[in-house]
Amino acid sequence: MSLRRLLPLALVLLAASAPAQEAEPDVAPIEAPDSEADSKVPLGEIRRYVAVYNAVKQAYVEPIDDRKLMHSAIRGLLFDLDPHSVYLDRDDAASFEEQSRGAYDGVGVELLRQPDGSLRVIAPIDDTPAARAGIRSGDVITAIDGKPFKPDEGDSSGPLRGPPGSKVVLTIVREGRDKPFDVTLTRETIRVASVRSRMLEPGYGYVRVSAFQADTAADFAAQVDRLEAQAGGRLRGLVIDLRSNPGGLLTAAVQIADDLLESGRIVSTRGRIAISDAEFSATPGDRLAGAPVVVLVDAGSASASEVLAGALRDNGRARIVGSRTFGKGSVQTVLPLDNGDSVKLTTARYYTPSGKSIQALGITPDVVLHAEKSDERIRNYSEASLPGHLRGDGETEGSGAGEVLDGDAPIAAALGELKKQVAAAAAPAKRG
Repeated sequence: MSLRRLLPLALVLLAASAPAQEAEPDVAPIEAPDSEADSKVPLGEIRRYVAVYNAVKQAYVEPIDDRKLMHSAIRGLLFDLDPHSVYLDRDDAASFEEQSRGAYDGVGVELLRQPDGSLRVIAPIDDTPAARAGIRSGDVITAIDGKPFKPDEGDSSGPLRGPPGSKVVLTIVREGRDKPFDVTLTRETIRVASVRSRMLEPGYGYVRVSAFQADTAADFAAQVDRLEAQAGGRLRGLVIDLRSNPGGLLTAAVQIADDLLESGRIVSTRGRIAISDAEFSATPGDRLAGAPVVVLVDAGSASASEVLAGALRDNGRARIVGSRTFGKGSVQTVLPLDNGDSVKLTTARYYTPSGKSIQALGITPDVVLHAEKSDERIRNYSEASLPGHLRGDGETEGSGAGEVLDGDAPIAAALGELKKQVAAAAAPAKRG
């Protein structure tokens, strides 16, 4: 099925890796179960739930509001499923949607809630209070303004949002540090420019994609066109930097892949209901006219980033340089509820064009780079390390571990690999 036919469906499929990700407000319909067994209501379990509910209402040491009690029960339905399925209150759902447009009030960090309620940093967003304060991928936020988290409170990132100019204190646990430490951040309006570019050397372009938002694909195309104009009409090669890109809208990643592919499958998704099954294929037209591409990734490259990297590599369009990616190969669908709240539910898995699942395994680069030895941050940083994660195909103990790669050294390595590709492409012509 072509990309254009699938775009309306894709708007409800998310490549989100954290609560602070993008969503469409449309309701995703849930279709009939596959079997009679799936459709039966477990009456015995319902009776047990009602008995416990009544016991709490009647005998708990303090009165409990019905709404609060039911709210907790609904959260409990999602809590043990996987790290990415979560209940969003009305305000959290509104913030979730707001961020898909690339502007919100907060500190600028992509997060993943852990079973104990703490928040693991997937990646700080470029040029935001979190990034400027030195917040790192792999850091764990254990308290906000001195208040620790509760395991059952759902989206615990809410207190990070607030009026611009207000301050928030984060308590951080970081591997390599003996004790937790506090970081004070000043909230601001985060306007995420998801695409930036520059010329590395004459003819060799560099595009940094920090997240996949509604306008990312259009911005990518515009930046590539600008680089080509600077290069005199055609680039010799392009480095696409997806390091610490936590994901975002699947459609944005698919559109960028389509811009660079003449044909071939981009990604497929498979789940238990029909709407979860989809296949995205490229349409004719390569914006770079075949010029070599190198994709730079690391342990913070998740979800939509992995989709793009996998699509370009499996189709022979790019070489992958860096560290093994995060391994978030699951799709979330946002289901708005009639009270304004929403449920973000894992509904499918991603598969690269070669049919491989990304889940808990990630993508192993063609050229592996390592972080500097002085880097203190967590090394075993992946979906596979998250408690309760979906098992991946062929997952083994310790699989999926990567490293976070900072600085300009990985860019220089990617440029070196790109030059090799350019030389290899030119070699047959010279021999002829």
